[in-house]
Amino acid sequence: MPSIYDLKPRFQAVLRPLVGRLHTAGVTANQVTLFACITSIAVGAYICLTLDRHSGMLGFALIPLWMLIRMGLNAIDGMLAREFGHKSKLGAYLNELTDVVSDAALYLPFAMVSHFAILWVCATIWLAAVVEYAGVLGLMVGASRRYDGPMGKSDRAFVFGVLGLVLALGLQPAPWLMWVMPALCAMLVVTAINRVRHGLAEVRQSCSVPTKA
Repeated sequence: MPSIYDLKPRFQAVLRPLVGRLHTAGVTANQVTLFACITSIAVGAYICLTLDRHSGMLGFALIPLWMLIRMGLNAIDGMLAREFGHKSKLGAYLNELTDVVSDAALYLPFAMVSHFAILWVCATIWLAAVVEYAGVLGLMVGASRRYDGPMGKSDRAFVFGVLGLVLALGLQPAPWLMWVMPALCAMLVVTAINRVRHGLAEVRQSCSVPTKA
């Protein structure tokens, strides 16, 4: 199924000149990865701490802004690793673990908003981690790291970015808003299934390709 992740090559082409300058300046892929994670935690904590104070829900305006920047940083650390020799075993761990931590930190503030049920937000956070785990398991069975949709990391960033903007603007909440998290959970389940199914299909296809003597 299609995903916003499919646009990644175009996004990388735009960022490539910046990545080259960062490499020249001595910035490493792991530094970018950790910076993105630490800032994500800080953004989530700031929103939680300022909610219902003088700024109301204005803090949620940071969500769409940071989601866009974070997507750029995720692309940058990957390009530094692949194109400039920054790959490392530690980097592989950091890349996967910090994404799950960052997602949780940025989704959690929505649990404090009355329009969303806490249990559904927590279920979304948990299922998002399951989806990424399903993607990584592709490597364990001999397939590639799976990024299948319809609700991958980039897709979730878009959805939560829109929700953050709606809350920050103080728009009148619609009745359907309460169904957003359950719908996300359903799509995350489909995504996990797709990643497992396509990973297995990839393995079967590679096994069926005849080898030259």
